Amino acid sequence: MSEQRHTRDGVPASRIQLPDGPWHSVFEALCALFPAIAAATWAQRFARGRVLDGAGLPLTLQAPYRLGAVIHYFREVVEESVIPFTEALVHADEHLVVACKPHFLPVVPAGRYVRQTLLARLTERLDNPHLVPLHRIDRDTAGLVLFSANPATRGRYQALFREQRIHKDYLAVAAPLPHLTFPYVHRSRLVPGEPFFRMAEVPGEPNSETVIDVVHRGTDHWTYRLQPITGRKHQLRVHMAALGAPLLHDRSYPQLLDPAPDDAEKSLQLLAQRLEFVDPLSGVERRFESFRSLACRPAGELAE
Repeated sequence: MSEQRHTRDGVPASRIQLPDGPWHSVFEALCALFPAIAAATWAQRFARGRVLDGAGLPLTLQAPYRLGAVIHYFREVVEESVIPFTEALVHADEHLVVACKPHFLPVVPAGRYVRQTLLARLTERLDNPHLVPLHRIDRDTAGLVLFSANPATRGRYQALFREQRIHKDYLAVAAPLPHLTFPYVHRSRLVPGEPFFRMAEVPGEPNSETVIDVVHRGTDHWTYRLQPITGRKHQLRVHMAALGAPLLHDRSYPQLLDPAPDDAEKSLQLLAQRLEFVDPLSGVERRFESFRSLACRPAGELAE
């Protein structure tokens, strides 16, 4: 039986299972496990009913610590910045929701964003606390994201990704690679790099694979179709950078640059453009395409 989902103002609760520790109360445990959050902040969350037990009932400051207890809590960001870019609903039924997100909108709560996320917006818009993303794309990437809308059938759709039975096409703009023969297959071993949020290629057995083709050839930049066979973090960005053609406006690869304000004119030129799969419930072939296009269409492009 699936665990119940809890939301506040469209924001799903975060979940933690309490590990072994010397604490006497849930409050003490949370303060120790999340030292970056002040104890006064946790106390306020308890007082406002924003810390729940496994059944969804509000906990008090005196609630006793118990090893393995499931706790739900609602993240909050003071003066959260509004992201002025809007998502679009592509498809919605009892089991599946497909949305097309803009650049700069995170898929799920993280860091300084809680309500300004695709998940929170769709949860509130569709009044469905059971929405769960079946996969994720970076905040800097635009395009299609699939969500499970029904816990009873979620596993069937998750299997599509786990078993590589879903076809994903991305469009990207980067420097020309005239020395390669297309379509080109790039395989490498990706591991966490430095800092922790970056990935790096290292020698060893490949664990990532991308098929790369050319859609348009411009003077200074080409538009590529990227088909990830595997789904490693930052895979497309790392693979293109490794080939000598980092994606246009990529501030993480090949070098980590200082953060910049969200600027539509300088968005990462990467778009999750198409998703295709055989629906595991109906057996019908399904195909979803993004209506978006990359902002940087280099002048003088010619069709391949």
